[in-house]
Amino acid sequence: MSTPSPAKPSKLPPFDPGDPIGIDDLLSPEDLAIRSTVRAWAADRILPYIAEWYENGELPGIRELARELGSIGALGMSLQGYGCAGATAVQYGLACLELEAADSGIRSLVSVQGSLAMYAIHRFGSEEQKQQWLPGMAAGEIIGCFGLTEPDHGSDPAGMRMHAKRVKGGTSSSGGAGSGGDWVLSGRKMWITNGSVAGVAVVWAQTDEGSGSSGIRGFVVPTDTPGFSAPEIKHKWSLRASVTSELVLDEVRLPADAVLPGATGLRGPLSCLSHARYGIVWGAMGAARSSFEAAVDYAKTREQFGKPIGGFQLTQAKLADMAVELHKGILLAHHLGRRLDAGRLRPEQVSFGKLNNVREAIEICRTSRTILGANGISLEYPVMRHATNLESVLTYEGTVEMHQLVLGKALTGLDAFR
Repeated sequence: MSTPSPAKPSKLPPFDPGDPIGIDDLLSPEDLAIRSTVRAWAADRILPYIAEWYENGELPGIRELARELGSIGALGMSLQGYGCAGATAVQYGLACLELEAADSGIRSLVSVQGSLAMYAIHRFGSEEQKQQWLPGMAAGEIIGCFGLTEPDHGSDPAGMRMHAKRVKGGTSSSGGAGSGGDWVLSGRKMWITNGSVAGVAVVWAQTDEGSGSSGIRGFVVPTDTPGFSAPEIKHKWSLRASVTSELVLDEVRLPADAVLPGATGLRGPLSCLSHARYGIVWGAMGAARSSFEAAVDYAKTREQFGKPIGGFQLTQAKLADMAVELHKGILLAHHLGRRLDAGRLRPEQVSFGKLNNVREAIEICRTSRTILGANGISLEYPVMRHATNLESVLTYEGTVEMHQLVLGKALTGLDAFR
């Protein structure tokens, strides 16, 4: 009996330093086109100016940038209808990666708009609320913000002090008779991206309609309502090219139908946070990629002891280790995106992704800085800007410790939060 000869191996494609394990093979032509569009927009509209914006601690022209982001379909990108692009989770993730490769502040603008404010209205709002707000937000004509964190309550939102109380009388926002009376909101929110430029705020508050966290409700608050103010937070050393504000609600009176009807308790805001965290899983790898690419380029041209430093073993070891963690992180993000598109992504898995990818992204930035030496602290290069931005990304949308405890509980079945 004759043994069949082995199949002749096909010619292997060349090694691609930008995609060393071939992740692009998993992407469709539409995925690649969306990535290319967002990358080109960021290269044209953000990269030439971002160092100056960061140094000055400002994001000039934010309203125009929002409209441009709306025109390329980046706002509320994975939502369906109401002018939203209806993209896949993976496509939204690719956009987040490209935006954060430019700057974390730009990705935060998009994440808060789409994954927090728009997502809350889209998932938990009434049809009237969706029609009123989502088309303008998708187009970037209306900027939104999301008020959950308070000065004294971050990781434990159940203890929030923002309070909404019912008062007799009032009308609905459409002019009809209100059902059950108006709401009056009082309290403060802190560290709110987009706050001082927002036209609408999704604000979460304690009510008397339930005990403890079960009484928490979400409210759609037009920012021109009397009693609402949003002083901008200054003197930041991270996310400097981003608008960050406090929200102050002083007896803000809203019609009965300002409440999000589909959200009761913490389930509502926490599901919004999970959606935003998913974007961070991708976005952090954008900051890491930008820093890594800067380190590779520098290592190939910077000469010491008679040759480029990229030719020394210790530098190559750093580059190899960074490449491994960068592309493992992108592969993890892609896997989670496919699970989200299939309706199978659990919150614990999002915690897994955020915990790993942000932590590794910071380490990549710090290692890149060592390769650039003193030049690594200069805004002529993106590395230190990304590193300082990621210090905020590390703790917003859930600190390292909170995600460790989420995973710890999932692994053991034991709750260590309290």
